[in-house]
Amino acid sequence: MASAEFAVNNKVHMATKVSFFMANYGRELRMGGDIRKREKVESTMEFAERIKKVHKEARTALKKAQEDMKRQANKKRKKTENWKKGDRVILSIKDMVFKETLVRKLVDRYVGPYVIEEVVSTNAVKLQLLPSMRIHLVVNVS
Repeated sequence: MASAEFAVNNKVHMATKVSFFMANYGRELRMGGDIRKREKVESTMEFAERIKKVHKEARTALKKAQEDMKRQANKKRKKTENWKKGDRVILSIKDMVFKETLVRKLVDRYVGPYVIEEVVSTNAVKLQLLPSMRIHLVVNVS
């Protein structure tokens, strides 16, 4: 268990570019070593400044990683239309489940149009669906 803990604490995190131990204590985790060896003890002010520097570097690396991830995630996203109450939309039956087995190539790909009852968010709307349709009233718009 101790070796697993050592491995986790000593691994450099991809986003922060520092290990967890370095981020918490401002120094690298040592493996083994002589306990009796005397070391110079740094002042609390020096320690605090070193920790602030490590945290600032980690924060900068996290911010850059966050921006990179956002840019990567937004590559294939497209702008949605501005929907309003009363607009009519059609639903894709691609992910719908039906009681009877349908031959996909003989069935329409879309059903509707259905009236938008409420705009929940930029990519979700609440529709006025038939009671016989057993799907959630709020659907994703794409």
